[in-house]
Amino acid sequence: MHALEKLLAKASGKTRVKPGEIVEAEVDLAEVNDLYLQVIKSFYEMGGTKVAHPEKIAFVFDHYSPPPTIKAADNQRQMREFCEKMGIKMLFDVGEGVCHQLLAESGLVGPGEVVIETDSHTTTLGALGTFATGVGATDLAIILLTGRLWFKVPPVINICLDGKMSDFIMAKDIILHVLGKLKQDAAIYKAIEFTGSTVSSIKMDERFVLCNMSVEMGAKTAYIQPDEVTFEFLGDQGAEKKISKYLLPMMILIILKPTT
Repeated sequence: MHALEKLLAKASGKTRVKPGEIVEAEVDLAEVNDLYLQVIKSFYEMGGTKVAHPEKIAFVFDHYSPPPTIKAADNQRQMREFCEKMGIKMLFDVGEGVCHQLLAESGLVGPGEVVIETDSHTTTLGALGTFATGVGATDLAIILLTGRLWFKVPPVINICLDGKMSDFIMAKDIILHVLGKLKQDAAIYKAIEFTGSTVSSIKMDERFVLCNMSVEMGAKTAYIQPDEVTFEFLGDQGAEKKISKYLLPMMILIILKPTT
């Protein structure tokens, strides 16, 4: 199985999954931005009275920061009140930053996790070795209610990028070139994995760009295999527990693997 398939299998309590299979997976982190007051409305419409895992929920005010209208400001007020009522501690208020950046730089996201946000560019966080994707208000409300969500296991497209980047060339140039070649419908409900010497040689900020823009070709998620660059970044964000949680199972497998 591909790493993303293993990730979804683990999150759904299965030993194996395959592309096209429907799974119900445990969500490690779900984020709601300030465009989506409907998440709260849908939660109550479905009979919600208590959030299943408030410690796994974050709210970020980044699309209207500061709010340009009275309505936008009132939406944020209602979200603050909801967080207080439901015991949700991870509220990033006006001016704290953009949701994808905040989740990564706060050490809240690590390899092998399922991360869901109300934003199509959630694929950004695949650069940390996650299954990260965007959903709408109803799906996010279901996560609030149950802590889980259904997914169709996506087939994986591997994009191998080899070679050293010339001066003044950045990841944005590369991904725009890829998009120009493959077009906007090349990866609808598929996963994009980036590999190759170019990917392994660039820093996390450039990797985030590759994964961020993958949704522009319809990708359900994007993925880069975690390596020393990933672990160094996570360490800098104080996410050592995320590293240990990811590495320990692999170390056990290596120890238990019979020698020949």
